[in-house]
Amino acid sequence: MSVETRLAARGLALPEPPKPLGRYTATSEAGDLLFVSGQLPLRDGRVAFQGRVGEDVSVEEGRQAAEIAALNVLAQIHAHLGGFDRLEHIVRVEGHVASADGNFEQPAVIDGASDLFADVLESKAGHARSAFSHRQLPANASVVLVVIAKIRPQGD
Repeated sequence: MSVETRLAARGLALPEPPKPLGRYTATSEAGDLLFVSGQLPLRDGRVAFQGRVGEDVSVEEGRQAAEIAALNVLAQIHAHLGGFDRLEHIVRVEGHVASADGNFEQPAVIDGASDLFADVLESKAGHARSAFSHRQLPANASVVLVVIAKIRPQGD
């Protein structure tokens, strides 16, 4: 079953990959690694969840934000590779969460991304992960994901 079919089973589809917010590329390939720049919970060009988790956004809404950001990561990978055939697996996920003082639920929030990856990428989803707390993130997003993936070289 394809990634797109597994997404559809969850009622999701790959969006257009979001454009970078600054002067950088959304992806950068180096050898067998693909680096995906920070992806926000952008939906239709707008940040879906803004503010700090535990203050403006609930933990459950933060999980939803992480899932949307993960969907944008998948869109970037798909666009860069022309599909998912060259994707070997997600190596590392860095989850950045705008958090209220005293909120320590960053791992639970980033589980929204890890769960999506596990559901739709299956064996390609295993990854190391860190979850960080910040006072504020770009565009007042509640979550930003940074991902490194292992890929097969072209022609293999």
